Amino acid sequence: MVKRALPSLTALRSFEAAARHHSFRRAAEELGITQSAISHQVAALEEALKVTLFRRVSRGIELTEAGAQFYPYLRDGFDRIAQGAALVSRAELGGDLTVQVYVTVAVRWLVPRIHLFQARHPGILVRFHTRDFHWEFDPAFADIGMISTTKPDNPDLAYTHLFDAKLIPVCTPGIAQAGMGMRQPADLVNHALLQVYTAVEDWHVWLDAAGVPQLKGRTAAKYDSYLLAIEAAIDGQGVALVPHFLAAPDIKGGRLVQPFSIDVQQPARWYLACLKERAEEPRIRRFRDWVIDLVAEDPVINAESPIPGLTRQSGAA
Repeated sequence: MVKRALPSLTALRSFEAAARHHSFRRAAEELGITQSAISHQVAALEEALKVTLFRRVSRGIELTEAGAQFYPYLRDGFDRIAQGAALVSRAELGGDLTVQVYVTVAVRWLVPRIHLFQARHPGILVRFHTRDFHWEFDPAFADIGMISTTKPDNPDLAYTHLFDAKLIPVCTPGIAQAGMGMRQPADLVNHALLQVYTAVEDWHVWLDAAGVPQLKGRTAAKYDSYLLAIEAAIDGQGVALVPHFLAAPDIKGGRLVQPFSIDVQQPARWYLACLKERAEEPRIRRFRDWVIDLVAEDPVINAESPIPGLTRQSGAA
């Protein structure tokens, strides 16, 4: 094997911290050593590499061209080391299993069912790591994730397709029945279309399917999650467009209705994702198998159009 020719790891760590903070002083505070020690380590690294990495300027220090070229390699390397350390640490946390899930899916679908998994596997403690904006699985924070994506193409991840959701409009019974009611999709011109701004294409594909593309751009308040859009709809603020399985509890409870039987497939598909090298770890495999069984037995997720139990209740044609 070829021996790696590496400079001092202490010097590399000092340089990375100083480059990240643009300051020897803040680097010293982070590493718990003196500013003089940081300066000495950087000087030793410059001597070993035969280049100058920093130049002094009026406001402190800045990277030279050589330093700017070198820094990204160290930043990425230390990030990978930190990520690996986090993975190993989690693997040693007894029976803990951290699941990344969108907050709406957690509240509306997974949390009400997780006791079934705990009953089947009492030795595995599930921890939820909820996300709103970050739609990709992040192995630095979780062991497995239930995600929605149009591109399951990360080469480092193993994806398990779960299901394809349908997008349906929902509103309160009062809004659906007010005035002349909602007799056809064109009647949406009289209502606020509540939008999830992290999924702007949802309304576009539904309005096209409903034959009213001219209503695009009429969206009202915008939210960062389906959960908030659903809550706004329940509050009577307008019509939300959401994946059918997330609205099911409120439709069954009478808080919302589906004013039109038109549904379209959500552009993104639903998957479980984890690192490929961890796909067969017992805790991950058991959770994956349980979710697959749960999806297979869910009557709402597997319903054909029109969706049983989720049809409109307004009485309009």
